Amino acid sequence: MATSLAPLSQIALSLRRLPPTRRRSPASELRSPIRVACSASKEGWEIKESTCCVKELRNVACGVLAVWAVTAASPVIAASQRLPPLSTEPNRCERAFVGNTIGQANGVYDKPIDLRFCDYTNEKSNLKGKSLAAALMSDAKFDGADMSEVVMSKAYAVGASFKGTDFSNAVLDRVNFQKADLQGAVFKNTVLSASTFNEAQLQDAVFEDTIIGYVDLQKLCTNTTINADGRATLGCR
Repeated sequence: MATSLAPLSQIALSLRRLPPTRRRSPASELRSPIRVACSASKEGWEIKESTCCVKELRNVACGVLAVWAVTAASPVIAASQRLPPLSTEPNRCERAFVGNTIGQANGVYDKPIDLRFCDYTNEKSNLKGKSLAAALMSDAKFDGADMSEVVMSKAYAVGASFKGTDFSNAVLDRVNFQKADLQGAVFKNTVLSASTFNEAQLQDAVFEDTIIGYVDLQKLCTNTTINADGRATLGCR
């Protein structure tokens, strides 16, 4: 990525003209705009070429450009995100019983776990302790299932049903539970980090010893379907 910066006089570098008898610094003789070319590499942003001899200024310019590139690109990626087509794999629902052990924390996987529209109602043994990193779970049914100790980093569970599901000792990290039915779900000693519950049904959900950050708690407490006991346990005001 390349960009052109304005003359030094326009970017808060005020250089006073020195008397003829004194030696001028190289920077004071610059008159033309400075051209800085930056590119991304494995180690980060680096300078490829420049007509400027002031190394520190070039480094600052590339740093600013790198931050701008990340902040400008992120909203576009998020806005254009689309779910992949439904998997045609015959036994795709059974993949939940195997899970995924690659990149549990970051939701990285070697092959997508597509559980959309699968039915795991009252499943008591095959889901416990599984890693479902980045699993696609929208519109699936997990009613009454034992999902204790599961790891669901970056799972997409919009519109899924978890009525009475046991999430004890589970790690629900950055899970999207929007419009999910979580009535009577058990979150005992469960980690709820950066997960979202917009328009989710949380009547009679159990939040005993739930581990949740302050900001996430404030967002969770805005869900009006949580009953009085749940709000008291969470400490909602």
